[in-house]
Amino acid sequence: MIKLIKRLIAWSLLGLLLVVGILTYQLLSFQHGVVDLQEPRVFLIKSGSSIKGIAQDLTRQKIINDPWLFILLAKLKGVETSVRAGEYSLEAGHTPDDLLEIFTSGSSIQYSFTVIEGWSFRQMIAALAQDPIIEHTIAGKSNEEIMHLIGYPEQHPEGMFFPDTYRFPKGTSDVDFLRRAYQVMQQHLEREWGQRDSDLPLKSSYEALILASIIEKETGVGFERPLIGGVFIQRLKRNMRLQTDPTVIYGLGENFDGDIRFRDLKKDTPYNTYLHAGLTPTPIALPGLDAIRAALHPADTKALYFVSKGDGTHYFSETLEEHNEAVNRYQLQGRKKSN
Repeated sequence: MIKLIKRLIAWSLLGLLLVVGILTYQLLSFQHGVVDLQEPRVFLIKSGSSIKGIAQDLTRQKIINDPWLFILLAKLKGVETSVRAGEYSLEAGHTPDDLLEIFTSGSSIQYSFTVIEGWSFRQMIAALAQDPIIEHTIAGKSNEEIMHLIGYPEQHPEGMFFPDTYRFPKGTSDVDFLRRAYQVMQQHLEREWGQRDSDLPLKSSYEALILASIIEKETGVGFERPLIGGVFIQRLKRNMRLQTDPTVIYGLGENFDGDIRFRDLKKDTPYNTYLHAGLTPTPIALPGLDAIRAALHPADTKALYFVSKGDGTHYFSETLEEHNEAVNRYQLQGRKKSN
């Protein structure tokens, strides 16, 4: 009886070793075998996909012939939870081992979307909604709902997203994109705030962001930004009103028809810096890094006034008399109203 038991155990072990050997051979052959691709193909891994779902998709698309061996290979390599969402370019000659390397490296096909300096939050959301690659999930949601979704429910959205060109894989949602742009703005803003000039009449990095947004909207000419920043800093120090048209326009909202009039300057909104001293309650646009630096490192100037010369640049004046002369000179040519 004991001999029989020993024989059964021996045969069981032998059978187990045989199964393990066959499985090992199959796995090694599978691991290093060339996948069934005759030409390059794009393979999509959706956000939240499991290794089982990926293996089934690969099999369904006839790229591999055994989903379970692919799953086993991923588990043995310890990467079953490390695959990244995105589109991947697969080529003839790849092995299943190569596929796992590609899917876990993050080397997916990248797309881009550019957030423009000076955009309002509304303009950015509208442009984002037209992007064909971004997954759209916030259509019809309020600003408050959007900020809640990205994780900053108490924050006003205006000015809080960094203008830049962002690269991202297919499957990125608008919420993911906005969260990233928000965090990039915070990183830039806090770094620049920590390096700010001394003796600025700004109490927080948020006030710096507000001023930067006004500078951004006042000029598209890079070299003028520190000068305009210097004028606004001088006005704030002297408790003078900023008297800047872009804030009035922002306060008018969708009622602005593209032409600012004298009556608009008299319309009482929280953003009318002709009527209210100090900064506006929130930023009025998305400022770029140059505008932020202009707010925190303004030019050392005695100028208190500036007027558009009609060519995109401005004439700066230290006295009201000089400013009035400049206004007459340029407004007689039909230029826009001065600050």
